Amino acid sequence: RNGDGRAVLRSSVREFLCSEAMHYLGIPTSRAASLVVSDDDVWRDQFYNGNIKKERGAIVLRLARSWFRIGSLEILAHSGELDLQRRLLDFIIQEHFPSIAMNDSNRYLEFFSTVVSETANLIALWMSVGFAHGVCNTDNFSLLSVTIDYGPFGFMDSYDPNFVPNTSDDERRYKIGNQANVGLFNLNKLLQALKPLLDPRQKQLASQILEGYGERYYIRFTELFKTKLGLLGENGDDNYLIAFLLKVSLLC
Repeated sequence: RNGDGRAVLRSSVREFLCSEAMHYLGIPTSRAASLVVSDDDVWRDQFYNGNIKKERGAIVLRLARSWFRIGSLEILAHSGELDLQRRLLDFIIQEHFPSIAMNDSNRYLEFFSTVVSETANLIALWMSVGFAHGVCNTDNFSLLSVTIDYGPFGFMDSYDPNFVPNTSDDERRYKIGNQANVGLFNLNKLLQALKPLLDPRQKQLASQILEGYGERYYIRFTELFKTKLGLLGENGDDNYLIAFLLKVSLLC
């Protein structure tokens, strides 16, 4: 492909339909506003078997409240542009996190806590419908915890924690069973980007917040699966039942 950055019509239609499906499934997502067909020819090996064919190109116009990603802050921290990073972060908080007061000295800590919690919620929602995001790097993780990238993706036809929708992911890094761990990895990258803006006490508290990510994810995951099963109230056997049914699904 030589990194031409183009999309073909078939993948664009699929992207359009998937994001609308995710929206109506109640999962935070960007949405497709329009699909424009291009007259340019795009060469693709659809089945990765060496049979390259000419296809028609297309462009999907996507809408979201914001396109700021973890990578938006990570790149500024990496290049040492801390003043610009602080200005951008303040803008993001002011525009998209109204519950955080701009005169709060702990606003960056509160921001990080919110992103950790909402990221755990988003990935649990993905898992509840069997959605696998094919490229979960920091540049494809929204700071507003919405699904923003529909490159390689897929829904499991049957339960398989090793399901990988991205044919180029030879190491299976982004298999569906690893999505929660990848979320933790990305949030750790966000924490590293924020650390130059935090004092020692805030850094310690932020690390504790990150340590709680796994529990937040597990609680939300359990809530969603209990709802799917119609389980009411609290029962010590609920978690066992969920794990048992997933194991049975895997064996089937």
